[in-house]
Amino acid sequence: MAELNEYGQWVGDRVPDWKGAETLVRKVLTGRSCQLQPLNASQHAADLFDAFAQVGDDRDWTWLGSERPATIDATHAWLQAKVDDSGLVPFAVIDLHSERAVGVVCLMAIDQSHGTVEIGHVSWSVRMKRSTLSTEVVWLLLTEAFACGYRRVEWKCDSLNTASRKAAERIGFTFEGRFRQRMVRKGRNRDSDCLSIIDGEWPDIEKALQAWLAPNNFDQQGQQLRKLESFRQ
Repeated sequence: MAELNEYGQWVGDRVPDWKGAETLVRKVLTGRSCQLQPLNASQHAADLFDAFAQVGDDRDWTWLGSERPATIDATHAWLQAKVDDSGLVPFAVIDLHSERAVGVVCLMAIDQSHGTVEIGHVSWSVRMKRSTLSTEVVWLLLTEAFACGYRRVEWKCDSLNTASRKAAERIGFTFEGRFRQRMVRKGRNRDSDCLSIIDGEWPDIEKALQAWLAPNNFDQQGQQLRKLESFRQ
């Protein structure tokens, strides 16, 4: 807890023996319904182009930094830029049922010295939205981050992208505030909402996520029997 120092000033909690978090590496992370594979442009471009083309328009790209790739070659170039970025740990989301790539996500803004990391570059196709896959992907990333000693995992989104904020809050992220005029994106102002989960909150959040993801929480049609929020009550 906060305490007074020798000058009568309040200072933050002590973090005993803190030496920083571990390096996050590009490796396979496997769940029940999905697998996160290190992003490979040549391997994943065709699947992802097809998955993102299913909607038929660009509505899912409104708040993203990129435009929807118009061709497989453009998809390859878009993915390769993430692969080549040493500041990212990029993954393709593989649906274990179809064995095809259906989304992209990255660990980013990695600060080992302070133990913080962000889940970003979130690009879900229609094949994984509002499904167990999207929840399980975030659970896998959170599990990896906290297992590697990170103290804080962040989620940021356009303040007008209410679906993204609600999805994060459903998982257990706490809204912390809004960065006004954070950037200019696609010629428009973007205010950014910031949310986080810290290590002290993770055990309870993880317990709820595991209970919700358990096979016995779904009927034969794959419909949930209990909402995730109910496991935190």
